[in-house]
Amino acid sequence: MPGTLPRGIGYDTAGTVDAVGSGVEDVAVGDLVVGAADFAGQPSAGAADVAILDSWTKVPAGVDPVEVAVLPMVVRTAVWTLVGMGVGPDTTLLVHGAGAMAGYAAVQVALGLGARVIATAGPTYTPDLEAFGAVVIPYGPGMGERVRDIAGGPVDLVLDTAPPQEGVVAVLLGVVGAAQDVVTISNHDEARGLGARVNLDIIAAAGDPLADPLPEYVARVAAGSFRLSVARAFPLGAWREAAKLSLSRAPRGKVVLLPAEDA
Repeated sequence: MPGTLPRGIGYDTAGTVDAVGSGVEDVAVGDLVVGAADFAGQPSAGAADVAILDSWTKVPAGVDPVEVAVLPMVVRTAVWTLVGMGVGPDTTLLVHGAGAMAGYAAVQVALGLGARVIATAGPTYTPDLEAFGAVVIPYGPGMGERVRDIAGGPVDLVLDTAPPQEGVVAVLLGVVGAAQDVVTISNHDEARGLGARVNLDIIAAAGDPLADPLPEYVARVAAGSFRLSVARAFPLGAWREAAKLSLSRAPRGKVVLLPAEDA
C-alpha cells in the first residue's frame, strides 16, 4: 500500500513481550502474544527485531508461534466480512478463491457459522477444503454453471477472495439473485461498477469498534480446530526474498519471517 516513507512492512506479528505501555494490564513482560503492528504509521513494523503492537492477544502455552503469527489480518478480514454479509445456518455461500489464505480462512469461518459452503480452488488446497466440509469445484470456463448445478440454482451469497482478475465479478454475478449478493475483498473497482459490494465498505458500515475475533481463533488453533497454511519461513535477514514470494500472487500459503534466534 502506498504511503509516506520511511515506513515498515509486516502486519501480523507474534513474539515475546519485552515492554508494555502505560495502562496495559492484560499481558506482562515475558508473555507470548500475537497481534498487529502499525505498518502504516511507524517507520518500523512487524518485520523487525522489535515490533510495537497496537492490538494483541495472549497465546496459550505450547502453541507454535508460527501457527498463530499468520492469523490477525486474515481472520479479521474473514470474520468481519462474513458476519457483515449475514452468513449463517440458512446460507449457501460460494467462496471464490479459497486457495488464497483469506478464502481458506473464510471457508472454515463460514462452516463454523453453519453455512453450506461451495469453494473454488485449485488442486493444492482441494483436499484441505473438502476435509473442512466444503464442496470444491475448479476455476475456469463453466464455473458459474457448475456452481448453480451444485446449489440447485442461485447461491445466497458470494465472497470473492481471489487476486484481482478482470471479468471475474461479472461471472460471479451470474450465480446470485442480485448484484449486492456478491462481495469482493480484491476486485474493488469492478465490483463497485457492477453493483456488487466491497468488504471494506461493509466493515466500515458496521461501525467501530468491532469485536476482535482473534482471541477466539487463537484458542481454536490451540485446540486444533482452525489452521492456515504456511508456505515458507525465512530468516528475518531474507525479508526481501520473502516479500518477493508474497508478491508473486502464488505463495501457496502465508509467508513468515523468523527472528534470528529461531531461524
